[in-house]
Amino acid sequence: MTNIEFRTHIADKIHYTCRWVRKALANSSDCRVVIYATDRNLLNRLDDTLWTFSDSDFLPHAVIGDRHAARCPVILTSSDTGELPHNRILVNLSPDIPAFYAQFERLLELVSTDPADTEAGRQRYVHYRERGYTLHHETAK
Repeated sequence: MTNIEFRTHIADKIHYTCRWVRKALANSSDCRVVIYATDRNLLNRLDDTLWTFSDSDFLPHAVIGDRHAARCPVILTSSDTGELPHNRILVNLSPDIPAFYAQFERLLELVSTDPADTEAGRQRYVHYRERGYTLHHETAK
């Protein structure tokens, strides 16, 4: 069963995601992450920021469909259908419940301080809880 974690009260999802990816890659040589966002503008901004986020860290990533995606530890996608090269960790930046979340070992739900995003996060939390998932919650630092 997928381990589901919520991180809430995030002021800036893009920078929080970059920091989280940097830490995940530093802590595990075989880290594999899919980042899902239905907002393509957000996904494009995240793509750009992952390249420029840190002068001292390389955060390798690719957009799904890129010829290097299969070898990349971090995949960006706006679609929750289709084949993925790995299914370890899913980071959800979308207000929606990804259709493919149950195929991942771990799901990280990131919820901003925006009232609409907070409400969508609550609805996702209830959805997972009603399906019997054990949920973990942390307030972002």
